[in-house]
Amino acid sequence: MTVLSTDTKRSINSALAAFQKGDLSQNAITLFSALGYNTRRSAPLSKPVYSEFKSSFVDGNRRFSEEKALVNKWKYVDLIFQISHEEITNKVANFKKEVVTKKDGSKISIESFLFFVIELKDDSYSRSALSHITREVNKLFPIPAIVLFKHDRSLTLAVINHRLHKRDENRDVLEKVTLIKDIDIEKPHRAHTEILFDLSFDQLKSAHKFTNFVELYDAWEKTLNTKELSKKFYKELSNWYFWAMNEVNFPGASLYADKKSLFKEENKEKEHNAPNLICLLTRLLFVWFVKEKGLIPEELFDEKYIADELLLNFQSKKSGHTTSKKMGGYYRAILQNLFFATLNQVKGKREFRNPGQHMNVTNLMRYERHFKDPKRFIKLVEQVVPFMNGGLFECLDKPDPNKRGKQGGDVIVYLDGFSDRDDNVLEVPDYIFFGSEATADLSEAYGDNAKEYTSAKVEGLISILKKYKFTVAENTPLEEEVALDPELLGKVFENLLASYNPETKTTARKQTGSFYTPREIVNYMVDESLCEYLKQKLEGAGIKANSEGSLRDLISYSENPNSFNPKDTKTLIRAIDNCKILDPACGSGAFPMGVLHKLVHILHKLDPKNTLWKQRQIEKAQTQDDVTIREQLISDIEVAFENNELDYGRKLYLIENCVYGVDIQPIATQISKLRFFISLIVDQKVDSGKENFGVRPLPNLEAKFVCANTLINIEKKGGGDLFDLPELNKLEEKLKDV
Repeated sequence: MTVLSTDTKRSINSALAAFQKGDLSQNAITLFSALGYNTRRSAPLSKPVYSEFKSSFVDGNRRFSEEKALVNKWKYVDLIFQISHEEITNKVANFKKEVVTKKDGSKISIESFLFFVIELKDDSYSRSALSHITREVNKLFPIPAIVLFKHDRSLTLAVINHRLHKRDENRDVLEKVTLIKDIDIEKPHRAHTEILFDLSFDQLKSAHKFTNFVELYDAWEKTLNTKELSKKFYKELSNWYFWAMNEVNFPGASLYADKKSLFKEENKEKEHNAPNLICLLTRLLFVWFVKEKGLIPEELFDEKYIADELLLNFQSKKSGHTTSKKMGGYYRAILQNLFFATLNQVKGKREFRNPGQHMNVTNLMRYERHFKDPKRFIKLVEQVVPFMNGGLFECLDKPDPNKRGKQGGDVIVYLDGFSDRDDNVLEVPDYIFFGSEATADLSEAYGDNAKEYTSAKVEGLISILKKYKFTVAENTPLEEEVALDPELLGKVFENLLASYNPETKTTARKQTGSFYTPREIVNYMVDESLCEYLKQKLEGAGIKANSEGSLRDLISYSENPNSFNPKDTKTLIRAIDNCKILDPACGSGAFPMGVLHKLVHILHKLDPKNTLWKQRQIEKAQTQDDVTIREQLISDIEVAFENNELDYGRKLYLIENCVYGVDIQPIATQISKLRFFISLIVDQKVDSGKENFGVRPLPNLEAKFVCANTLINIEKKGGGDLFDLPELNKLEEKLKDV
């Protein structure tokens, strides 16, 4: 890192801290100046309030919607400055004004940028709410308006994609909104500082060599592109995975290495360790996403706190490690107890098992001897960590149904190795989580002797995760946050399955049929499937006139209102509630998740306040003969809709009624469950008023969260077929039971 870049990042953090007091417009100008965007072209409003903004820019413009722009939440608004051609030519030689034709045939012409600052009244806002405001502001101008939001102690920077209309060059089209969201002004996340630095003028000029405003704006978009962020993250994660494969050992390798495997005998241990390491990784990634909602204590990932307050013999550095210490107290005592005995245990019952008792009860804590103060750990997790009902963190150690011990007791098949036994062979050393950056030879794993693999950079998993910003809300074609979203779970899983197979010279994913489907293809498949299904339902109800055109408009991410009349709207809502989406090779859930998001979007257009959707769920509950069950179902419905965000009620009952997935890979179905669970958590309101409860209880997920109960693993047959006709019949019966 150069002195110049260090100075710029220091200036950025200093400018962010200034937002704690002082004039908001001046603070915004100072921040953009730290990024290298300086101009004298300033035209502040006479008063920084919405009424002045309206008289200056809105009056007479029918495209602007005050409701969508949430103007009743605007506490402060100002046009802080404009960057024009004149300012850029002083910094970039040969900077031109021109219309640029892009690869897709669209044309774009930009001659300046506008910079606005808006302070909002409430403490926090969803990505969609901020995107709507950004979109409405940009409807007022033919050039990009970059908006800096301040809400409570956070900032959000929003940028929108502009292009000229393909048939009318006098009109512009507003596309995706990209946000750097919830920048903490007191303690900015390292990733936010890095992103802002990458957007600084000199850094963009060095990286992208732009010669006009279109190319400059493209440089902003490329820098904020989450695909590039994901690539960078996955590169670090894959290096960690291949390095960690040589450092860990999970129980059961000799028993469960596949006898028909193409791996040689000496590689069977790696074959066994691979899915276990992926499972560890995906569980921890899920926890990391949940932590974004404040439901996991930060102290569990603080190296100093762990060493000083929690663990005995914690050794986060590889140097000086002994064989006995390679067993790893952090994974055993902290992570396994978090997974199996906290997230998988109701509050009030989280405790260590008694010595010699509860040997096979896997939702009681183990490894008490590793702690300095076991009660401190229980108190720490009990305060905020919710019970994630639905079996997501169920321990995989199970009794062997065909064996009995010498005394007639159960013989446990250990897969996770959640055991206090002295002969527990589980080895997951502390340094694979907290080790500082080092080099490792990963050429064999990658099948490439290039220097980047023979001297690959590796560091601890927690150290990697702390470098990136995560968001629990999955990105859509309409809006995107510059952070790693839950779709990452699918990319990680499907790419790690492609790890090198030394025997066959092929990849694991080719053997299992595992390939990650790009989001663009998923979106196309979802749109076509839903359009055809809903078209059939409308035609079945006698509705034919221009139904496909109206459906296309309904399904699209356009802002056009619902064009169906009230009767047809009810027909569509009933059709959505009755639809069954089954992906027979769901992988990590790309298609089911895509369907869920699109159906939520359609319901938002059809029924903005959830009135019809909620009534539909109550009507179904009222058909229950058992009074107790009926009343409980209706109570659950009321809680789901009244105590959470609007999308929560939509998602919960879509998941319950509509979405199913099947895969031959058990870990694939597990990741699908995790993604659906996260999607619910996004719209669940955290109850901070209750000292001993971190989140409102999810309404009876054991019965209703279908994704956690019906992503059924169909064992692969000897002949290699996914499943035959009798197996399909079994699957059908299982789905009927749900």
